[in-house]
This record gives sequence, structure tokens and C-alpha cells, in this order.
Amino acid sequence: MRKIITTMWVTLDGFISGPNNDMGFVGEVFDAAMGQYGYDFVSAADTLILGRTTYESFAGSWPHVPDRPGADPDEVAYANMLNAMRKIVFSKTLASAEWNNSTLLREIVPAEIEQLKQEPGRNIIIYGSASIVQALTNYGLIDEYQLLLHPFILGGGKPLFQNIKEKTNLKLVDTRTHPSGVVVLTYQLK
Repeated sequence: MRKIITTMWVTLDGFISGPNNDMGFVGEVFDAAMGQYGYDFVSAADTLILGRTTYESFAGSWPHVPDRPGADPDEVAYANMLNAMRKIVFSKTLASAEWNNSTLLREIVPAEIEQLKQEPGRNIIIYGSASIVQALTNYGLIDEYQLLLHPFILGGGKPLFQNIKEKTNLKLVDTRTHPSGVVVLTYQLK
């Protein structure tokens, strides 16, 4: 069975963005290790689940990277992987999802997600998309959480785990520390 794995940048105080959705803290510590982590994460998957906000951000940039003059070859390779992946976009307001291999769905139906997990293929990943992570957590459908703990305290912003209905028991299965001070914490359902 395929696994649904989410990765999320989070601060020490549990925020995925600061006030006004500011995510500037990510760029302050982005290094080669973070780039390699992202490449490895995407290359182990063939399906990407996105919410509207993340979809609009990704679809507005990644399709254009391979054609950009002077683009970094590593960034082009990463963009090519994202562009080729199957993308499932959950949104009640998005009119269409035109990015290559994208399917727009209006609501999360747990039985359909379970069916997706039964299909042959590699991992199903979620980048960002906090509302999708929260909903799938409530349905018990996320198999693994990879939290990239950034060495910042924002004091306010958007929390990762709001609106969670029940306690979710997780077990720590891996930790890695990047030279930047970012710690990758990998948890699986108990």
C-alpha cells in the first residue's frame, strides 16, 4: 500500500507561517542539505496532493523553471519531477487546475483517499497545504509526518495543527540535523 507523507516547515513555536502568511524564515536557513531533502522527498513519490493556496503558488512557478534562461540545473531537475507528477488539488473555489497532470476535486472523501492509497505506485506526498494536512489528520489518513523544525520563534502566525478533533499518537522514526540548524523530525502513526 502506498503511503501518504506530508512535509512541512514549522518554527519552534509551531507556526508554518508568520503574520500575513510570511514565510521568510524558510529562506533564511535554506541550504544545500534542504535542497537535497526536497529532491529526495519528491523523487520517492509520484502523486502530489495540494490545497488551493499551495497549488496556485506551485503552478505559478514550477512549470516555468525549465524554460528560464540560466536556471540552476538542480532546480530544473526538481521542477521536471514536480511537473511530471500526478497532482490532486482540493479546492472549493478554484475554477480550474491547468498545471500538467492536475485533477481538481471539490471535497475530501476518505474512501477515495483510501482507494488512492491502494493503487500501485510510489508515495503520495503533501507539500504545505495546512488545511489538507489538518483534514487528512482528522481522517487518520496521513501515514508519515516529516516536520522541518526551523530554529525560529515567530510569536504568532498560522499554526500547523489547528482544528484537530482527536489526539493522534505518533512515533518518532528518524531525525536529521542540517548544517543550518533545521531538524527533520519524521513521525509515523503508532
